Amino acid sequence: MDLPDVITHCLSLPGAEETTPFGPDALVYKVGGKMFAVTVPEDYPARINLKCDPQRAVELRDEHKAITPGWHMNKRHWNTIVLDGSLPPELVRELVEHSYQLVVAALSAKVRASLKTKPASRRKK
Repeated sequence: MDLPDVITHCLSLPGAEETTPFGPDALVYKVGGKMFAVTVPEDYPARINLKCDPQRAVELRDEHKAITPGWHMNKRHWNTIVLDGSLPPELVRELVEHSYQLVVAALSAKVRASLKTKPASRRKK
């Protein structure tokens, strides 16, 4: 799975939006105003930081060379996924969804309810 496919998947999730709060180089994907993914499209190899359950994060790092502690992030809660083709696309999609769900679960009930009716947007801030 390459970076454009991962970005498309991030934006397909309900209420997801693309922002640039750290400047034009870093693309940040948020839901309910909270970050669930971040990438720098110019990086090679392509990589994306995703939120992850701490216990699962360690297990994934042990199982996959392309999954490392989150670069410039809280390493307990974030993983960096290197998109070098070594990970099955299904796993990458599942990790994006896992990150999204962790963030959604922490949102207020009112915000969660609004996500069911709000389409994703490709909007830059």
